[in-house]
Amino acid sequence: MTPADPHRGGPVLAAGQPLDQAAGALILVHGRGDSAVGILGLAEVLHQPDFAYLAPQAAGGTWYPYSFLAPITDNEPGISSGIATLGDVVESVAAAGLPYERIVIGGFSQGACLVCEFVARHPGRYGGLLAFSGGLIGPDGTPRDYAGDLEGTPVFLGCSDVDFHIPKQRVELTSQVLEGMGAEVTLRLYPGMGHTINQEEIDFGRTLLAAVT
Repeated sequence: MTPADPHRGGPVLAAGQPLDQAAGALILVHGRGDSAVGILGLAEVLHQPDFAYLAPQAAGGTWYPYSFLAPITDNEPGISSGIATLGDVVESVAAAGLPYERIVIGGFSQGACLVCEFVARHPGRYGGLLAFSGGLIGPDGTPRDYAGDLEGTPVFLGCSDVDFHIPKQRVELTSQVLEGMGAEVTLRLYPGMGHTINQEEIDFGRTLLAAVT
């Protein structure tokens, strides 16, 4: 970790099955002020005992300093370092023998924004994307001319329709962009919900993970 690349080389916590024995892997990315330990709590409620679970830790507990709607340059080098860190984790899973089709990437809040941006910038056929209360990074008008094909990757985007941090219009835009890149997107906007993950989202996550194996 360096000031120019603050998240690379940081801790990556693991739970569940060892990678060489797992049927699939779920990489979980925590939100602002949370931790790898905290986001691994999702592993328990998603309850796929055949899976390996991995969670990278952001330096200082945050992947980037400002809102995900701020100019991207204002949030650097955090965004680039976070995306590179996530890429390192994905590659470590693939190197252990699990194909990308059995790798699911998920996150909540700031972590959900990071995983959306990662998948858009590094498209391919993943086991799935679970983005709880998040969307693509950058202010309105940011070019979304991502190159590549998501090849039918199942994507779940869930968020409140009145989330203070995540405008529903950005979640809808994210759905449109990822669908245009070839993903199979399920979008759920929940009336009046807080900045949280509800049971329907957990149930959808379980179904997506079960389909990977």
